[in-house]
Amino acid sequence: MARRKKSSFSPLWLFLAIGLILVAFVGSRFFLSSGSDPDRKIAVLDVPSYMENANSLRGNIYKAEGEVSNSLAWSPTAGRLIAVDVEKETIPVLVTPEFNAINIQKGQKFRFVLEVDPKGILKTKKLAQQ
Repeated sequence: MARRKKSSFSPLWLFLAIGLILVAFVGSRFFLSSGSDPDRKIAVLDVPSYMENANSLRGNIYKAEGEVSNSLAWSPTAGRLIAVDVEKETIPVLVTPEFNAINIQKGQKFRFVLEVDPKGILKTKKLAQQ
């Protein structure tokens, strides 16, 4: 009767399995985190700087996340002026007429892409409810 060769445990297989699991984990974290914020290359609005001197930020585009605290004014040509709570401060945001189809109510949370116009007013470029 022939004897079978005993298979010995090879540490190479263990290292390959651990390496494969590590690569899969790191890859999944990279792809899941990169797809979550489509505006990740846009700078976050520095609210204290805006409140101190909005003119220094003119012409720039920023992103901000906040909760609508009040509706201040409405004009069919200019849009809606709303108050948004961002970073424990309340800032005025002009929602342009292109976003008239979106129902904006007090207490709703939104993600804004804002442009500081030449007068220092924050105008919406993009708007998404959270």
